[in-house]
Amino acid sequence: MKLITFNYKNNQRIGALVDEEIIDLTQADSKLPNDMVRLLDGGSEALEVVRKVIASCKERIPLADVKLCAPIPRARKFLGLGLSYRSHVEEIKNSGLDIVIPDNQVWFNKQVSCITGPYDPIHMPRVSTAFDYEGEMAVVIGKRCRHVPADKGHEVVAGYMVTNDLSVRDWQMRSPTAMLGKSFDTHGPIGPWITCVDEMDRPENLRVQTWIDGEKRQDGNTDDFIYSIGEMIAELTTVFTLEPGDILATGTPSGIGAASKPQRFLKIGQSVRVEIEGLGHIENRVISEPNNIYGG
Repeated sequence: MKLITFNYKNNQRIGALVDEEIIDLTQADSKLPNDMVRLLDGGSEALEVVRKVIASCKERIPLADVKLCAPIPRARKFLGLGLSYRSHVEEIKNSGLDIVIPDNQVWFNKQVSCITGPYDPIHMPRVSTAFDYEGEMAVVIGKRCRHVPADKGHEVVAGYMVTNDLSVRDWQMRSPTAMLGKSFDTHGPIGPWITCVDEMDRPENLRVQTWIDGEKRQDGNTDDFIYSIGEMIAELTTVFTLEPGDILATGTPSGIGAASKPQRFLKIGQSVRVEIEGLGHIENRVISEPNNIYGG
């Protein structure tokens, strides 16, 4: 099952993708919510209703007729894990960058206001040219949970998405938390849909690739994780409760612009495509940051 948020006839809705067609879930069953977090809050009972709707609904919308939005436009949390691929750790060690490799998981917060759609433009900050890409797999939490053992982590996952943990490197280094450099508006594209766990039984063996204007820059596999997904969830839920719709960006393989020699940061006009085996792809064009000031 693939869950989407989409815009159709100027209305944002949630749906299920079946082949190249969409079932409008709210239209098909008025008892279902019109918001992805609220749907996931409904747990296994709500998802079972969705499966029944998919099996019975004959009315479909062609995928080509809609605009795909961020599957979870209003997530409660968007967290990222740094230095989680062995290949990325090695490239950092060899790059000469002044970064300490820790012996523990290093999580940071991406403000949820950075979330944008799978094919929406992304903004080149006015305050920096050190704009970098990080193709990543995102885990979507499906159950409210705390103190989850690592071997039970899979039980609280709703599904998986593609994301790009876009990073403004100089602002990232301004603070040990990295939050500012990870949270610029539009720097959290996600999508194109949530591939639910019933369609993905091997999330730790998926190819992750990133292209800039058609040039492949990253080519890794989630089998290179230092920490399992279960260990990631166990670490976080030791500290706080995870909730349905929370997004966990699981880190990036080698090939980032900051570690290249010379460094290769993003430029206005470039297109960034991230594709993950079995999960689809997102693609975002870099544009100038708009001149909105004080909410104007």
